[in-house]
Amino acid sequence: MKLRRSLLLASVAALLVSAPALAQTGKPRYGSFGVDLTAQKPGVKPGDDFWTYANGGWAERTQIAADRTSAGPFVDLAVAAETNVRTLLDEMAVDPGAFGASGKQIGNFYASWMDEAGIEARGAGPLKPYLDRIAGVQDKAALQVLFASNGYASPVDVDIMPGLADPTRYTAAVGQGGLGMPRDYFLNPGEKFDAFRKAYRAYVQQIQELAGIPDAAAKADAIVALETAMAKVQWSPEQSRDIAALNDPQTIAGLKAKAPEFDWALMLKTAGLDSSPQILMTQNTALIALGKIFAETPLQTWKDYVAYRFVSDHATFLPKAFDQARFDFYSKTLSGVPMQRERWKRGVQLVNGALGEAVGQAYVAKYYPPAAEKQMAELIENLREAYRERIAASSWMDDATRKAALAKLAAFEPRIGHPEKYIDYSALQVSRDDLLGNVMRSGEFQHELALSRFPKPVDRTLWAMTPQTVNAYYNPLSNQITFPAAILQPPFFDPNADPAVNYGAIGAVIGHEMGHGFDDQGSMFGPTGKFENWWTPAAKTAFGARTSALADQYSSYEPVPGTKINGKLTLGENIGDLGGVEASYSAYQKYQAKHGKAKMVDGLSGDQRFFLAYAQAWRAKVREDAQRQALLTDPHSPATARVNGIVRNVDAWYKAFDIKPGDKLYLPPEKRVHIW
Repeated sequence: MKLRRSLLLASVAALLVSAPALAQTGKPRYGSFGVDLTAQKPGVKPGDDFWTYANGGWAERTQIAADRTSAGPFVDLAVAAETNVRTLLDEMAVDPGAFGASGKQIGNFYASWMDEAGIEARGAGPLKPYLDRIAGVQDKAALQVLFASNGYASPVDVDIMPGLADPTRYTAAVGQGGLGMPRDYFLNPGEKFDAFRKAYRAYVQQIQELAGIPDAAAKADAIVALETAMAKVQWSPEQSRDIAALNDPQTIAGLKAKAPEFDWALMLKTAGLDSSPQILMTQNTALIALGKIFAETPLQTWKDYVAYRFVSDHATFLPKAFDQARFDFYSKTLSGVPMQRERWKRGVQLVNGALGEAVGQAYVAKYYPPAAEKQMAELIENLREAYRERIAASSWMDDATRKAALAKLAAFEPRIGHPEKYIDYSALQVSRDDLLGNVMRSGEFQHELALSRFPKPVDRTLWAMTPQTVNAYYNPLSNQITFPAAILQPPFFDPNADPAVNYGAIGAVIGHEMGHGFDDQGSMFGPTGKFENWWTPAAKTAFGARTSALADQYSSYEPVPGTKINGKLTLGENIGDLGGVEASYSAYQKYQAKHGKAKMVDGLSGDQRFFLAYAQAWRAKVREDAQRQALLTDPHSPATARVNGIVRNVDAWYKAFDIKPGDKLYLPPEKRVHIW
């Protein structure tokens, strides 16, 4: 069972990594005031390419590591995180008993990953019970039991989430299942995608051969044909972020009426969710079409598909030949990464995923400075006040909608640093010599944990990210904004930096997350997280005109030759970026009104430092293949567009850098988009 996150999270960053909070020295980490001026590229006009103006020198001298898809602050923080967490894990692996029950689990899990000799000696043996279970399926009823079981691929996901109509209670949800490649890679025309499809077909055969599955070539043809058929009827990433379209609540009888080919009662019972009075049917037309594909496809083809996917999905936890095959296709071919990451680094990532809050608790104790919470709380309230003033002064909102927007803003609940309570993993059995078993038991533990919560009211203290995650998120179903401990460090937050820098960096991040409450999808939820309309028709029309203009701007950008940004897919994140920068700039002006106008530093005004800090927070280089994949699947725009596409709509940026007509980023005032 895989927890659906499409309705739950809108993250601030396209790159999700972990990092420790850095010790403070009393001086800004970067330069004399918190921004690295050596990163700039001389000769570039800010009005022509502000991202390159701020980051071009860094981009020219920075190489992407051979085991990475990108370079930038997120990667720098990840490297530091891996080193620090590795120290903890090594100690726990050597003497797990010295760290208590959770330390023993963490140490044993990590040791099972690092035991390469044992993994090689066991060979493909750990796969046997799972492949035997698939082979033993005699009919499509038994097949659907597998579909709803932990660890097995399915054309249908069966999950748990807070209800849209009543976010204080959990509900079951069903939606389209995953594919072996991103949907559009099966469908897009052109030589590049033809090559991806050819490589995928070879990988499907290779992974079966490694597992000793007979007739791998013929089965690979059938599996790829099946997944292509599924891809043709699945919703696109753009469609799948449309909350209103996803909202199709049904009873089991209603599901059966719409897609009778699936035994919904059986799958929900297998998942432990048959008591749910209502089931959210997301991507409904896709499920209807997938039902027909399910009925028309022979049982053996489905079994071959599930067996292949099981081996592929767990190849990382098998001998090197499996692991290398998966890396060669998914990382090298699809993302352009030439080198596999060192094993210990991947082990850190694995343990963070399986026992994340146990690791996080140790991380917080060692690395997190509690004093950061006070400064963050002040920044958040300044941002809230800035949004309040901007909404109150909005020229396009009517009074009724404005009143409702202010009520939602007042109800925002910020969470900083770490959860109030941590997950108790004591029921998870971890063995030092059973890596695949550990991974499967971890998945089952997460499933059982979700089921234990299902009959109870939604626990608002739960976190969807660990404290050691460099990211932030807004949850529309609880109206909460969350900032894990690890993002509270340079270049995002530095208590020793110039206030202009903190407002331009972490201030824009805070504003971004608040902005998700008012983006094209988050604006469909009320103050309590209920999916409800609080807009008048006139206000919704005015909002739509502005958001459409922003989507059109972004759809014109082409970061990779032949692949443009999908302005509708990235609209929510772009609204968050734009609102975040404008609100944070307003908050910074309020700060200056209270503490005095900022002085010139290194020849730069406070406003210039604000925008430079924003630009350097989104300093990144990405491999072309990885960027292409992100453009087709990721709701976040590339870093260059998150800077250039935003500042050209912000009036204060024009004044700060004396941007004039004729500059490449210049937009006439009437073409600039202002939403919040």
